[in-house]
Amino acid sequence: MGRKGVVTRKRLVGIVDDEKDITILFRDALAVVSGITIFTFTDPIIALEHIMINKTKYVLIISDLRIPGLDGIELIKKVKNMNPLVRTVLMTAFEFDDELFKEYATKEIINGFLQKPIHLTDLYTEVNNQLHTYDLQKQKSLIQIK
Repeated sequence: MGRKGVVTRKRLVGIVDDEKDITILFRDALAVVSGITIFTFTDPIIALEHIMINKTKYVLIISDLRIPGLDGIELIKKVKNMNPLVRTVLMTAFEFDDELFKEYATKEIINGFLQKPIHLTDLYTEVNNQLHTYDLQKQKSLIQIK
């Protein structure tokens, strides 16, 4: 329990990229965001297993597009099937099919996009925007339940 009877819960954020240096850089850059716990993964299969176990606690997944074993889009689709409220950000250094991105954005499979190289201020802004949107959606879904 937090102060004044408010329950404080750590919200989980996953960063998935096959380059370990990037996951560490992003984790360190996002350490200043309050109320989140960041998990980093270089293997998308291990990431998916962790997300499955903690699916209701994850609020945001940031994934590289091209990852050996399971590409970023497939990972994001699997995560969204488990928990439609989780926010997703796809990042890539490569050209990305605009039509495919628009389709996935319309279906809310992909909620955000970052083009590498990523400026840390852009990462920070995108994460804060996604967390804010998650909070609004969560409140809306709780109101609809009542």
